Amino acid sequence: MDAPSTVEPVRERLATAAFALFAEKGYENTTIDEIAAAAGVARRTFFRQFRSKEDVIFPDHEPVIERVRWYLESSGSAEPVFAVAEATRLIFAAFMTSPERTLARYRLTRVVGPLRDREIASVARYERTLSDYLRGRLPDTSEAALAAHVAAASFAAAHNQVLREWLRAGGTRDAHPALDAALATVSAVMTPLIAGVAHDRRS
Repeated sequence: MDAPSTVEPVRERLATAAFALFAEKGYENTTIDEIAAAAGVARRTFFRQFRSKEDVIFPDHEPVIERVRWYLESSGSAEPVFAVAEATRLIFAAFMTSPERTLARYRLTRVVGPLRDREIASVARYERTLSDYLRGRLPDTSEAALAAHVAAASFAAAHNQVLREWLRAGGTRDAHPALDAALATVSAVMTPLIAGVAHDRRS
């Protein structure tokens, strides 16, 4: 079997084993050797996939950010606010791809301080990705930079609020209607703001 087809299953096995052990023994009491053994791989294989035990909790943020960047770069002449709203849907969809894993991560980050800090930093990268895109679509002015930051933060806040409510409810309901409503609200507020500073480029 060639390498491209084996790398992802090994990562998934390790992540699955890690979350199961964290639920059973607690994060602090679980060792890397135990994770590797439960996944049926050697310790060195663990370190080929992850730099640390902490990294097992957050294996999916980087590819999601790359996907969002690709989408935004490919959005062409789409209205900036529409593109950012759709990019926000991509981020949310990534959390919903494996709801059990998302719920397990939430439970861990609530009780393990360093993991909570890592999660906050990861979420901030999504916001920065949206902001960078908007700044690239707007004039190089202080007003446009502020508008880009405000819009990106607003979409990130809408995403986080809907996700947080879903997590607190134990993932028992479909969160997409709430996401649709939140994105519509933010889009309605941000569209005139972005359009106003974008006008400066055409003037």
